[in-house]
Amino acid sequence: MVKTANNQEYKTLKKQAFKFNRYSLVPIRFEDRYDIMKWRNEQIDHLRQNSPLKEEDQDKYFEGVIFKLFAQDEPEQILFSYLEDARCIGYGGLVHINWTDRNAELSFIMDTFFEKDFFRLHWTNYLHLIEKVGFQQLKLHKLSTYAYDIRPHLYPILEDCGFYKETTLKEQVLIHNEFIDVVIHSKTNRNE
Repeated sequence: MVKTANNQEYKTLKKQAFKFNRYSLVPIRFEDRYDIMKWRNEQIDHLRQNSPLKEEDQDKYFEGVIFKLFAQDEPEQILFSYLEDARCIGYGGLVHINWTDRNAELSFIMDTFFEKDFFRLHWTNYLHLIEKVGFQQLKLHKLSTYAYDIRPHLYPILEDCGFYKETTLKEQVLIHNEFIDVVIHSKTNRNE
């Protein structure tokens, strides 16, 4: 039987919930795992995921990976449920955290329903919230994205939020038998 991650707290964070208007980031909730799985499967083309996830895969991931992160002093990733009021409408966090060099990669996906009409709103809100975690709480020096170049409408949002295009990795990933670039945007903590 899989144990619950609800109401878990990250040892590495003094503050657990981050709010902005009606939106918040809370430590990733076990109850949201199947919604997250559904969105990941629907948006598989722009994720580092080779095949659709199944419920047993998601349960194993939470039990074998996620639950362990809460107790670690320097976890490799810190993941959150992204809420509108109390309803989960996305998830993301800081991944590939390099504690020595104080940098991390951002990860975020939202409910596929919101992709068309509310993409800018939710990405902007998420970036505002995740910077509170990365820059204010963890005192990281740099946050970066690693985006497959199939959603160019993401880049103006990142740039409007103070990220700059750092580089393009040419023909970095193979999607549907076509080599696609990866575009990296970054933002440096100016309040260190």
